[in-house]
Amino acid sequence: MDKKKLSERDICSKFITPAIQQAGWDLHLQVREEFYITKGRVLVAGQLHKRAAFKRADYVLFYKPNIPIAVIEAKDNKHSVGSGMQQGLGYADTLQVPFVFSSNGDGFLFHNKLLSEGVLEREISLSEFPSPETLWQWWSAHQGLSAAQSDLVTQPYYSDGSGKTPRYYQLLAINKTTEAIAKGQKRILLVMATGTGKTFTAFQIIWRLWQAKAKKRILFLADRNILVDQTMTNDFKPFGAVMTKIAKRQTDKSYEIYLSLYQAVSGTEEASNIYKQFTPDFFDLIVVDECHRGSAAADSNWRAILEYFSSATQIGLTATPKETKDISNIDYFGAPVYTYSLRQGIDDGFLAPYKVVRFDLDKDLSGWRPAPGMVDRYGNVIEERDYNQRDYDRSLVLEKRTELVARKVSEFLKNTNPYDKTIVFCEDIDHAGRMRRAIANENPDEVIKNPKYVMEITSQEGKDELDDFIFPESRYPVIATTSKLLSTGVDAQTCKVIVLDQRIQSMTEFKQIIGRGTRINEAFDKHYFTILDFKGATALFADPDFDGDPVQIYEPGPDDSTVPPDLGDGPEPADPDWNSGLGDDDQTQVRKYYVKDEPVKVVAERVIYYNAQGQPITESLKAYTLRTLNREFASLDVFLKRWNASERKQAIIDELQSEGIFFEALSAEAGGQLDPFDLICHLAWGQPPLTRQQRAARAKKSTVFTKYGEQARKVLDALLDKYADQGVGPIEEVQILKLDPFRQFGTPVEIVRQFGGRTQYEQAIRELEGELYSA
Repeated sequence: MDKKKLSERDICSKFITPAIQQAGWDLHLQVREEFYITKGRVLVAGQLHKRAAFKRADYVLFYKPNIPIAVIEAKDNKHSVGSGMQQGLGYADTLQVPFVFSSNGDGFLFHNKLLSEGVLEREISLSEFPSPETLWQWWSAHQGLSAAQSDLVTQPYYSDGSGKTPRYYQLLAINKTTEAIAKGQKRILLVMATGTGKTFTAFQIIWRLWQAKAKKRILFLADRNILVDQTMTNDFKPFGAVMTKIAKRQTDKSYEIYLSLYQAVSGTEEASNIYKQFTPDFFDLIVVDECHRGSAAADSNWRAILEYFSSATQIGLTATPKETKDISNIDYFGAPVYTYSLRQGIDDGFLAPYKVVRFDLDKDLSGWRPAPGMVDRYGNVIEERDYNQRDYDRSLVLEKRTELVARKVSEFLKNTNPYDKTIVFCEDIDHAGRMRRAIANENPDEVIKNPKYVMEITSQEGKDELDDFIFPESRYPVIATTSKLLSTGVDAQTCKVIVLDQRIQSMTEFKQIIGRGTRINEAFDKHYFTILDFKGATALFADPDFDGDPVQIYEPGPDDSTVPPDLGDGPEPADPDWNSGLGDDDQTQVRKYYVKDEPVKVVAERVIYYNAQGQPITESLKAYTLRTLNREFASLDVFLKRWNASERKQAIIDELQSEGIFFEALSAEAGGQLDPFDLICHLAWGQPPLTRQQRAARAKKSTVFTKYGEQARKVLDALLDKYADQGVGPIEEVQILKLDPFRQFGTPVEIVRQFGGRTQYEQAIRELEGELYSA
């Protein structure tokens, strides 16, 4: 057998897998081949999207299911034994495992981060591959785990039998928390961005500790009724009959898993503190969901619950740890044992990226002052002073402003999709009600069709419709106007538009609101979302505490489309279960004036582009592009050699887009549908550009394709038309043959057969590209 002729997969199946198996690794339980680590960031181009490259390890070895310990990167035998090491180290760093192996089938290069044998890297033969017990002993000794602690750390996860593995960051969060508890840590903070599965992570932690009998009675605390109900119905369902919800201020001490609202067990009066019906040592473990809320304040009633059960291990879960002069999660829980940020989630492709459309309104910028003695629509004399954005919809209502916001939101939806789920964040319940009415008046046809097209969902109105709003299969309600109720914890998987007409000064609240849109739901075509900002809230993107950057910020002028251009890539609620502690839609008793006819208009137009590092580009887009291209390519010859050598031109385009080059915007500035190839050559080296249509027309005159039959030439002509319309990317994908107009030529298999087979078809595509990009 000549190893040099074997593919990488053959090397794996014939040499690497047998060596692993011979060392004692169970192929079914401990070895995962082609293990996907990330999904690949969603790249947004106008209304289109695609995935960037994902991370996938050739092998990940698990000591126990869901406890990764080593990575193996394989190469074919044309490479050296250590050629995959650097790639493997990158995967190991993401998974935070200490052992990495690289192999070409001749042996292994073994990287031992723990220096267990006194050397960092050494070559070993195929027969010397270490056993699971050897690697675990090295790892547990390094961690200082006793036998009892090791048993707890290796306690199995819950499995529903599907073989589904938690995402890598969930594994890290679960395992690091379990290790910390095994070592005796009593207070633990887990920081995970909204939409990354905090509750599922909490369930697996609790399950393992409960199954191991390390924690026998557990309390899960949340501050919204819907959060408790969602948790019991979904992630915590396997606990079944041992689980109960504390409700109606009743306690039953025969259960093992308890879920409760803070408000259900505490109050300002001593008699309301139901938690004191339990002894201080009743619970072994308390998990606090959204712990940035009331429990972060040292003098809150909620903190009193945690201090009462101080002997219990306590885990705080949050997407946004609160750190102020008076409130601190870290002061109470300690530094996070694990953090998974919004930026990481977007980069990995598990969270949705977003675009921002900013509206500057004239009265927001210049303020407004009433004439002396002016009365509002109800006859109240308006206090004579300067009013500004801080006052609008709190102490002063400019009704034309509300109508303008409603009109711009409606324009955006009509230009994209009028049925995209949308949340409009308002200042208070009164504002949410007026906004609902204004949006309804802008969309009478939709409201007549179904009155639930737009609904106020606050603690006073519409909360019965909340389940329908967040249920992906339910079309109505489409638009929800609210203020506080939907700002945290609500799992709105298909929300595609978030409207900010609320003045937001808190980074914690801002992150929570943004988090309503970060979930991806591919089944319902939810891959990214758009923020429409009417009160400058997205200025918080500049705050160093913000950890997830927009893919685009767009500020339309008064007559511009609300859709961003393509860039390439009250009173206290009666129901205590709905009282958040902060109050959903808290109402302050401030006189509010209602001004009916004061005109308001959009005045600003500015587009801000963000580079690959999420920083705003302060220079011109052309200057930034030129600097980036000069960094990538030393000369025109260097670029042309790489372009011509590449089997997929789109791969080069994708790479440059990931560096922050906006080909669509540059083409728009140049005034034509220019190919990225022409934009690069023109901007960097002054070459005269051609449009895609010109290149396609020139290629159609080539005599190269006369060697193909009539049907094949028709396919090539159609491919050139596709190129002229959409660019080079689509014609490099064989899946395009499933679409019109290619379906008239037959199935993809039949079309490829016209060229003599798949290889010959791909050669024809390369020839076509050669003609497109000839000198």
